[in-house]
Amino acid sequence: LALDSMVPFISINDGGGARIEEGVSSLDGYSGIFARNTWASGVIPQISVILGPCAGGACYSPAITDFIFMTEKTSQMFITGPAVVKAVTAEVVTPDQLGGAGVHSSKSGVAHFVYKDDKECLEGVRNLLKYLPQSNTDKSVAQAGTIVDKSADIEEIIPDNFKRAYDVRDVLNCFADKDSFLEIQPEFAKNVVIGFIRLDGNVIGVVANQPKYLAGSLDVDASDKAARFVRFCDSFNIPILTLEDVPGYMPGTKQEHNGIIRHGAKLLFAYAEATVPRVTLILRKAYGGAYIAMNSKNLGADCVFALPIAQIAVMGAEGAVDILRRKEIAASAEPAKLREQYINEYEEKYLNPYIAAGNGFIDEVIEPKSVRDRLVSAFENLKNKKKAVLWKKHGNIPL
Repeated sequence: LALDSMVPFISINDGGGARIEEGVSSLDGYSGIFARNTWASGVIPQISVILGPCAGGACYSPAITDFIFMTEKTSQMFITGPAVVKAVTAEVVTPDQLGGAGVHSSKSGVAHFVYKDDKECLEGVRNLLKYLPQSNTDKSVAQAGTIVDKSADIEEIIPDNFKRAYDVRDVLNCFADKDSFLEIQPEFAKNVVIGFIRLDGNVIGVVANQPKYLAGSLDVDASDKAARFVRFCDSFNIPILTLEDVPGYMPGTKQEHNGIIRHGAKLLFAYAEATVPRVTLILRKAYGGAYIAMNSKNLGADCVFALPIAQIAVMGAEGAVDILRRKEIAASAEPAKLREQYINEYEEKYLNPYIAAGNGFIDEVIEPKSVRDRLVSAFENLKNKKKAVLWKKHGNIPL
């Protein structure tokens, strides 16, 4: 009925899973739910609210939906309960340790929102619905709010010292409509921030590197988190703003063995297939393959802006100098001094946004004080964007 009416679907879950005595009939019932969740995906927004246990096969219906809400003390999601875990592995765990809200909001990434009780949780659902369209044939409803333009403060928020961190949410709040930022999955993969803002009353999806955590680099979880959000926004006609300050994909054997190549490719795929208006603002670092993945021009971004301090390159100056000038530095009587000289020369010659602008890789270098005005005008110019795509049944995203 929700599909026929083209309206959002909300399920409230509190149950122990399949009834054993019903046998295969209960499993057949679940399969019908899962199929309908899948058919509705990308057509109408689907929200799952977990207000108690959600066990066994019942977990997979929420898993297919767009957003999962949980409460701190009563919500639990797990495929196999503590008794089965103990029987199979001898591990003794409580339901909360196995699949409580804390686990799913910070470790597994299953939950998107967590509230302290049922009342706050349902109010959170209402708040989210204000940002969403009724279906994929609609657009989110604009709501007049208080305009905020503190763009000039961005220059003070972002340090010139590239080794110093800052909170990218402070940058967002310089130009987003007052109190409009709704963050999604704030405790999971904190090196990327995702959520909705309003800009002149219009809903915009935001993907931003977070320098406070892992220097804003992209790892396995951050790539998954951002890619899924980009695909949701694209499914429901929500324009996407990308704030970029990324030193690269996270290095190390752990990331490589966990499949950073496969997971990182998801973000590339998600951005490249998105047809909604897409605007990128490079705040500081934009290095390597991660620069490409964060909605670069040739990946299909409609507008790419950069602040004057932005650095767009294959890698940072220190790493580049250590590779390109290692012989000269090793042979020098004052290696530290010579290395510093080469770093300064490299930064001056290569690490500025004007080279990228001159080659058409970015559209414009803008002053911090003009950020809000340029973003508003860019999205306004793109509001009627229509992009023809090649016919296909669907792409094969690297899941």
